[in-house]
Amino acid sequence: MTQEPTPKVTSQKRTPPSSFIKLAMRNMVRKGSQSILHFGLTAIGLLIFIILIAVLGRPVVPH
Repeated sequence: MTQEPTPKVTSQKRTPPSSFIKLAMRNMVRKGSQSILHFGLTAIGLLIFIILIAVLGRPVVPH
């Protein structure tokens, strides 16, 4: 049995796809104030949610 030499695959230089973080940072720089506004609204909403859960879940202590 004779084996033919397998041809070597020449690797072409390709740029790897941008990572998710790089794409998100580029998008945030491009959209500037809109991204900051959305981040602020999200942070305020999360704080309100945490406070609401804390108030509703507080134990009732009889006097």
